[in-house]
Amino acid sequence: MTDLNPSEPTSTASPSVILVGVDFGVPHFDGELEELGLLAQTAGYTVADRVSCKRRAPDPALFVGSGKADEIKLLAQSTGASEVLFDQALSPAQQRNLERHLGLPVNDRTLLILEIFAQRARSHEGKLQVELARLQYLSTRLVRRWSHLERQSGGIGMRGGPGEKQIELDRRLISDAIKRTKERLGKVKKQRATQRRQRERRDAFNISLVGYTNAGKSSLFNGLVKARTYAADQLFATLDTTTRQLYLGEAGRSVSLSDTVGFIRDLPHGLVDAFAATLQEAVDADLLLHVVDASNPAHPEQIASVMGVLKDIGADQIPQILVFNKLDAMDPATVPALLVDLMELDGQSVPRIYVSARSGQGFPELRGMLAERVMSQVGEAGDMGPYDQGSFEGIENT
Repeated sequence: MTDLNPSEPTSTASPSVILVGVDFGVPHFDGELEELGLLAQTAGYTVADRVSCKRRAPDPALFVGSGKADEIKLLAQSTGASEVLFDQALSPAQQRNLERHLGLPVNDRTLLILEIFAQRARSHEGKLQVELARLQYLSTRLVRRWSHLERQSGGIGMRGGPGEKQIELDRRLISDAIKRTKERLGKVKKQRATQRRQRERRDAFNISLVGYTNAGKSSLFNGLVKARTYAADQLFATLDTTTRQLYLGEAGRSVSLSDTVGFIRDLPHGLVDAFAATLQEAVDADLLLHVVDASNPAHPEQIASVMGVLKDIGADQIPQILVFNKLDAMDPATVPALLVDLMELDGQSVPRIYVSARSGQGFPELRGMLAERVMSQVGEAGDMGPYDQGSFEGIENT
């Protein structure tokens, strides 16, 4: 997993991995490592076995302690696993010590998410963002891993003391690459800003879909605007922002609807920073459709994770409508009597609606809620005039 270049040829056989999770007493600990397993499968790995344990604090050297590390080593030998994946972020020193102890590559949740993003990014902007996040991650991994390549002396006649060490070369090369990638991303941000200004001049009302990964955002997007955005029952099926126009007959105008990348628990901060240009669609939105997987028992924790990321990017104060998707997949005993109600979210009452993107159930009511919100906000800002269905051209980043 150390190479994140999606253009490199890969083996047809799926490498097997052992999943490791440590319970430090946090409320959202996934004892069965289900989400990490889904991430591993999404990245193309086969799960050989799972290991979980409890600790008060991470071991400074091996994260799990020497005894548990020995257990993982024996398990890897018996299952033939070729790699070990941790559900938590490892420090560079812990990663290096574990690799020496286990004799296998060791990686963490952060790198796994980065690899998935590298595989899925399709747009020029998305690839740049992944590359920036990858470089920023690698810049923290330079902990004397290549000390055997150091140039121990410099200058003619081997005088003048030690020459430049390999770690210094790597750090300088990565620093230069980060600088170049940021400059290229800056140009992309300017292009996006131009697109947003064009929409603002047309008095466009902007709605962004946000939510936990695999909550069904892209399926909902496709159902609302009759688009063909890629949607699949897997994590991070959509990475690149897609914008289309949605005509609301009740409001007599079109609005701009954007499908953004899904969030996840413990989303690496490097990815939040690197995807600032993509997530800017959410920051600049007039309304957020917060899509929730109503059939997932862990949806309260997923809502909290999404709200945390929205706060990180400065979008937590934007008005929201909670869209509880996958109504058709819910246990019949848990289906509420009222499909439209209010829910407390961060101390505020937020409109909530239950829908099924697969069957279309609840779509008319959702369109009505959107039209009501548009007319309400347009009325506060002044009469912006009606727009017919062809007022805007669809915009998609490819």
